[in-house]
Formats: sequence, C-alpha cells, structure tokens
Amino acid sequence: MITPDHPRLSIVRQCQLVRIARSSHYYVGQGESALNLKLMRLIDEQYLSTPWYGARQMARHLRRQGYRVGRKRIRRLMRKMGLSAIYRKPRTSKPDPAHRIYPYLLREVRIDRANQVWCADITFIPMPRGFQYLVAIMDWATRTVLSWRLSNTLDSDFCTEALEDALAQYGTPEIFNTDQGCQFTSEDFTDVLKQAGVQISMDGKGRWMDNVFIERLWRTLKYECVYLHDFQDGRQARQTIGTWLRYYNEERPHSTHADDRTPMEEYARRRAA
Repeated sequence: MITPDHPRLSIVRQCQLVRIARSSHYYVGQGESALNLKLMRLIDEQYLSTPWYGARQMARHLRRQGYRVGRKRIRRLMRKMGLSAIYRKPRTSKPDPAHRIYPYLLREVRIDRANQVWCADITFIPMPRGFQYLVAIMDWATRTVLSWRLSNTLDSDFCTEALEDALAQYGTPEIFNTDQGCQFTSEDFTDVLKQAGVQISMDGKGRWMDNVFIERLWRTLKYECVYLHDFQDGRQARQTIGTWLRYYNEERPHSTHADDRTPMEEYARRRAA
C-alpha cells in the first residue's frame, strides 16, 4: 500500500492515510534464528523415524541431545513445518473449509497398472535461512516420480504446475489420490483433474497410511540426498534434488520390483503391457 517514490505524498503521509505506524513500513522480518533452524532440521530427521512423536516427546528427545528447549517452542516449530504426531485422533488434517473434500476411492482396489493411480504429497526441505517445500507426483503401481516442484511458499500454484507437467509428459491417470491439504483441494488443482477426466480421491482424516508410498519416498530422499548436503539456496537445492530424483527413477533398483528394475523401467514395462 505504500509507494516509496510517490511524487506527491511522503511516506509519513501515506502511513497516516492507511493508518499504520511508519515503523511497520520499514520493518524487515528476521526469520528464524540459527538455533531454531538447527532444531527444525533435527526435528525433521527424528520425525522420519518416529512420526508418532508430539511436541512433548520431541522436546524430551532434543533435551537428551543437549538442547534446552520447552514444549511450546517445539510445538511452534513443528506447526510451522506442518508436522503433527501420527495417531488416531478426531482431526489431524485441517483443509480449507470452503473447499470440497472428495471420498477415498482406493479401499480394496488392486493397483497393478501404470497410470491407474497417481498420488501427490508435499514435504519440508531445510535451508540455511528458512525452508522450502517440495511437491512430487508419483505413479502408485511403479513408484515412479512423474513430476516435482520446489517452492518457498505453500500456495497451490507450484502443485498445479507439477500436475500439469505430469499430465503433459505421461498422459492421464484413472484416479489421482492426495491428502486433504488446501493445496490439493483448491479449485485451481481440482479443475485441472476434472478437465482431464480424472477421478479425484482423498485420504481420510488422520489416514496417513492411505498415501504411504510417497511418504516412504520422502524418507529415502531425505536420508540419501537432503541430509547429505548443506543447501545454501533454492537453486542448489533444486539442482541436487533433481539429480537425485533422476537417479531414483532411472538408476536405483526398487525393492518392490522384480529383477532389480528401477521405477522408470517398471513404469515403461507396465505401460507397454
């Protein structure tokens, strides 16, 4: 609302007109401290091994590592990272109330064909001065990562771009499954699926196991790539993650597939069949 180089109104006068303090205009956010960023990385590493840890148990774990932290601090950091303890409770996902929630379509469905079911999810990537978010779209039967995007915000645009890229390169799936996050329930995202004639499926509340295969991808990605590199900026993270995902698709044999086939080899085989 404030235009610093306005030809007639000074910054003081503009602040008066919009009824904000001049200090608010000049304020620059400091972000998280170096210690908090380190704690967030440690929380993320431990969460991969013990996803049932809540703020209390995570604070106890960090105190045993020598960090003087309290439950409220850890709760704030976990909330900022989008992490919550996985256990049976009434409400673990908080979708936008204005968005439509679709039913889960994969219960007791045999999934054995390429492009039968795709799934998507978002994870947190630690950075020196904050964090970024990674979305990936995976073919369920073959575990192939069809598309991905990295973003420093949690809006729906980067998820929609990844979806459009996957549809353009690999065709159309029969069913697309996600959690109930607002990025996936947004009209921008669901409209792309509807226009392509794709059935939309969403996990039940608290049902992280409904999308377990992409959750396992995040664990592998972080242990084999993210935690082995000290990303300095988004460009480095994008290049390194892109290199690892190509390795995962084309060179790394997947334990699910026979004859030590890679995900992309299995995808090509099943699609040809």
